[in-house]
Amino acid sequence: MITAFVLIKTDASRIPETAEEISAIDGISEVYSVTGEWDLIAVARVSRHEDLADVIADRLSKVPAVVHTTTHIAFRAYSQHDLDAAFSLGFEQ
Repeated sequence: MITAFVLIKTDASRIPETAEEISAIDGISEVYSVTGEWDLIAVARVSRHEDLADVIADRLSKVPAVVHTTTHIAFRAYSQHDLDAAFSLGFEQ
């Protein structure tokens, strides 16, 4: 699995609508509104590097309110926190 973090600048008046539209794209697993220089951060998870071009360049970047993106591809995960939490849903300890 290849993970990429996409930092997104949007039309400020359409941040929630843009986040919803981006979250509906196949290959985007999460979208966060954030403080600071960027408006949104999306997490893309795909099986092949070639799929990033489809998800980010061909689809996410063409969402009408998206003004600019910068993509960071993850090399390695050091924390299992999210995976552990996902697999423990519904189980009490």
